Amino acid sequence: MPATVAELMASGDRTFSFEFFPPKTDEGEAQLWGAIEELQPLRPAFVDVTYGAGGSTRDRTLRVVERLARETNLMVVAHLTCVGATREELRTTIHRLTAAGVRNVLALRGDMPQGPEVAWEPPPDGVQRAEDLVRLLHQEGDFCVGVAAYPEAHPESPDRAADVKYLARKCAAGADFAITQFFFDPADYFALVEEAREIGCELPIIPGVMPVTNVGQIERFSRLSGAAFPTELAGRLHAVERDPEAVRAIGIDVATDLCRRLLDGGAPGIHFYTLNRSTATREIHRRLHA
Repeated sequence: MPATVAELMASGDRTFSFEFFPPKTDEGEAQLWGAIEELQPLRPAFVDVTYGAGGSTRDRTLRVVERLARETNLMVVAHLTCVGATREELRTTIHRLTAAGVRNVLALRGDMPQGPEVAWEPPPDGVQRAEDLVRLLHQEGDFCVGVAAYPEAHPESPDRAADVKYLARKCAAGADFAITQFFFDPADYFALVEEAREIGCELPIIPGVMPVTNVGQIERFSRLSGAAFPTELAGRLHAVERDPEAVRAIGIDVATDLCRRLLDGGAPGIHFYTLNRSTATREIHRRLHA
C-alpha cells in the first residue's frame, strides 16, 4: 500500500482526495468527524487538513492530523505554513508530525494573520518562502512534500508566467507534488500544467475543485484567493440564491462537469475542497463513477 502521495501518483491511477479544516467549536468538531466518517467509504487516496488564517489553528490542525493518523487508515497530508513561527518552532512541529507517523506535508507560505491583503513579512528567524519550507522539511525528516499551484496565478504574482516560475522554484527545492487553488475554467489548469512542463517542472499537479453550495461564501473565497467567479455562473446562482437546494444542484452540476473535463484531459485526479461537509462531494464522486 502506498505510503506517500508521490507513490500514489507514480502508480498512474486517478486519485480522489478531500480537504478538511480544523474545527473551532464542539459543534464544528462533530460536523468534521461526521463528514470524515461519511467520506471514508469512498476510499479517498488521501485527506489533508488546513491551517486557519495566519496559522491560527496550528494546534487544532495537529490534533486532527494526529487523530486521523491514529484512528483511521487514511493517508493524511498535514498543512504547514511559514506564518508566525521561528525555524525552531517549525522544527518542533515537524518532529511532532514525524512522531505521529505523518509522511506527507503540504508546505505553504501562508498569509498574514490580518488577511491576504496585508503585505507578507516573514517572522524573525523564520523562513521566507514555501520553497524554503520544502527544503527544511527534507532536512528534518523523510517527507513527501506538496506545494500550492495557482491556475490563475497567485494574487501577489505580476502574471501567470512569473507565478509558474515560482512553482518551478518549489519544484527545484524538492517538492513532490502540487495541489491547485480552486478554479472554474479547465483551460486555466491545462495551461498551467503545460507552462510548468515547458520550464522543466514535472511534478504531478492535482486540480482542486470547490463545489458551490453557498453563493456568498464562494464570492468571498474568490475575492480572497484571486480566483475568477464566472459571470454566467454567478448569474445562474444569484437567480436562485434564496433556494439553497437549487444553488446546491447547480453547484454540483458545474463541479461534476469541471471534474469530467479535467479527468478527460489527463488530470491525475481531483482534490475536493469539502468545507467539512460531505453531501455535495459524495454526489459528485457518485456521478463520476456512474
